[in-house]
Amino acid sequence: MRKAKVLYKNEEAGILTQHDDGSFSFVYQAEWVANSNKQSISLTLPKSEKEFHSKYLFPFFFNMLPEGSNKQVVCTLNRIDRDDYFGLLMTTAKNDSIGAVRIIKIDNE
Repeated sequence: MRKAKVLYKNEEAGILTQHDDGSFSFVYQAEWVANSNKQSISLTLPKSEKEFHSKYLFPFFFNMLPEGSNKQVVCTLNRIDRDDYFGLLMTTAKNDSIGAVRIIKIDNE
């Protein structure tokens, strides 16, 4: 299992998890949901206390990934498998992403 913090405007909005079976889940932080001034990170992941589940990486996060030759370069330089979308997301969206969302890997405790 791998986990990552999802930051919105540099504030922790929730946790994205890739489970051992390859499925994914996303859950907002309770404080984020309780604060009426905080918005959802995506229209497809509305602010809610419930945990979202998917067999595949959620489209919102998948669309943050590089494509084509950019993807090939990132995968080669970072030794990431082309099909490791979670690894690719954690590598490319931690510092430089379009928009207000960044993804920060949570090291195993």
